[in-house]
Amino acid sequence: MVNFNGNIVATTSELFGTQNRALRYGDALTETLRVVNGKVIFWEDHYLKLMAAMRVLRMEIPMSFTMEFLEDEILKTIRENELENNTTLVNVFVFRNVTTNKILPETREVAYFIETKASNILEYSFQDDLYEVELFKDFYVSGDMLSTINTTNKILNVVGSIFADENDYHDCLVLNHNKMVVGSLVGNLFLVKANTIKTAPLNDGSLNTVIRDKIIKISADTEDFVFEEASISPFELQKADELFIATIKDGLIPITKYRKKEYTFSGTTKLLGKLNEMVKLG
Repeated sequence: MVNFNGNIVATTSELFGTQNRALRYGDALTETLRVVNGKVIFWEDHYLKLMAAMRVLRMEIPMSFTMEFLEDEILKTIRENELENNTTLVNVFVFRNVTTNKILPETREVAYFIETKASNILEYSFQDDLYEVELFKDFYVSGDMLSTINTTNKILNVVGSIFADENDYHDCLVLNHNKMVVGSLVGNLFLVKANTIKTAPLNDGSLNTVIRDKIIKISADTEDFVFEEASISPFELQKADELFIATIKDGLIPITKYRKKEYTFSGTTKLLGKLNEMVKLG
């Protein structure tokens, strides 16, 4: 069951017609979050990200779209799917209402739907499994504000994932037009060298996510590390001690191999512990 504009409907329902703008133009935003024991983790941060992205895309934010309203709709959807006793992954989609077949929207008013998926993971963890990556150089991320927003336009990620699958990689790192590394196909990239933790700045095209903010805060507040937000050259990857990817779904994913370089993840393990502490508080 999904929540479509406040109505609980079956996932098999034909929700969208051929004029839907999310389908036709990728005119939609998405925000992924976790709910644990009935509590939306980092909800205020997710809500503010969503509202900011709607303003950038010139969507009309309804007066009813308060933080309390959307939280209630998320929890209602979880109850309808009988997932109250699970850790739940939630995807919130917001898109402009249907218009006649033309790019210029006749309205800036929005619709939304919410989907939920059960997860048995109460806290973030990782296995020491192989996670090998390579650079994806067929297409590039634009280093502008649109690249930092989590829209439904994921064609680069889809094609990159096919490339990774065809070449037996677990993931790929993506570049901007200046050939700087901005992230991976699935999340934000962090680089650890000695006691310095580094991630790409937003103006390089890095995705502006809640999990990115949390890892930055943990890194900056921890005496064990020095945090740096700066462009990442591909040449730095093989000089790093550790590389990891941050996502709301999986927490921290340690990269174990890039080309001939193999990585450790002792620093990543420390950060993961602190992230789980933050989740419990928040």
